[in-house]
Amino acid sequence: MYKILIALLFTISGVYAQTGGRQVKSIILDTDIGPDYDDVGAMAVMHALADRGEARPLAVIASNKNELVVPTIEILNTFFGRPELPTGAPKGEAAPSFGATQKWPEMLVEKYPHKIRKTSDAPAAVETYRKVLAKQPDQSVTIITIGFLTNLADLLDSEPDAISPLSGINLVRKKVQQLVSMAGGFPSGWEYNVRIDSVASEKVFSQWPTEILFSGFEIGNNIKTGLKIIADEKLQSPVKEVYALSIPKSKGDADGRMSWDQTAVLVGIRGVQPYFGLKRGKIIIEGGSNKWQDDPMGPHAYLTESMPVAPLTSLIEGLMMWEGKK
Repeated sequence: MYKILIALLFTISGVYAQTGGRQVKSIILDTDIGPDYDDVGAMAVMHALADRGEARPLAVIASNKNELVVPTIEILNTFFGRPELPTGAPKGEAAPSFGATQKWPEMLVEKYPHKIRKTSDAPAAVETYRKVLAKQPDQSVTIITIGFLTNLADLLDSEPDAISPLSGINLVRKKVQQLVSMAGGFPSGWEYNVRIDSVASEKVFSQWPTEILFSGFEIGNNIKTGLKIIADEKLQSPVKEVYALSIPKSKGDADGRMSWDQTAVLVGIRGVQPYFGLKRGKIIIEGGSNKWQDDPMGPHAYLTESMPVAPLTSLIEGLMMWEGKK
């Protein structure tokens, strides 16, 4: 029984590639950064954990066609010392395109230099996925999606090409260990990332060939971050600037912004325990809504509350305050 438990925990936490004597999680982050600003906090968490030697970012890819999305990704990657990270964006006519009502992307692109002037100048997301995945060891990559499922549906549909002789679904099956998705509400719900491209959501969640771990709407809803970041007078960061601009303009954010995306990045890199519990089964998408079917051997699992909100909030907010290696 002990050996079985250890094996289960290993599967849940993910497979780590050994680099320089440390265990490092290889990740691709897929983000719709722009409609909401918790994506900015999530990128800070990713970079902070990478600088601690816990993650190796392979790419940060946009699932949102808005023209300021990829420049925003580049600005944040550059601030945290990783300007070379590959990126990409969806190219289909029907791909989602949303800006931010608080206009914080406009603030960032005006203040910070960037080489990619607009999202449409970036490579196709599927091309970037295929190039990055093809170079990785088998079953070594964790994909963390904190936006729309558009790119991943397109990846599954991709054909063999000069990059790889494998179809998209077989390339995923060969190279990806786990998909972590901030999507859905559990055990049932109607959540933004699922409903914006519900066709893509249904395809991915029904056809994806590896385990999928969900951080549902209810998980990040009570983890409110940003006020400590704004109050830190010594902190100089585009993350602080985004939260300082957006929180006063956002109805309902007086106590901080909900941290949906940060939770997905945290567990995608560090694993589920001791932060959360798990419920295993299968998600079922019906239009823009989701239902859940319990199954102890199911291909999916969603996070359940475990650690008290206060210490979890403090942990996430502390990572968001990272200023990068000096």
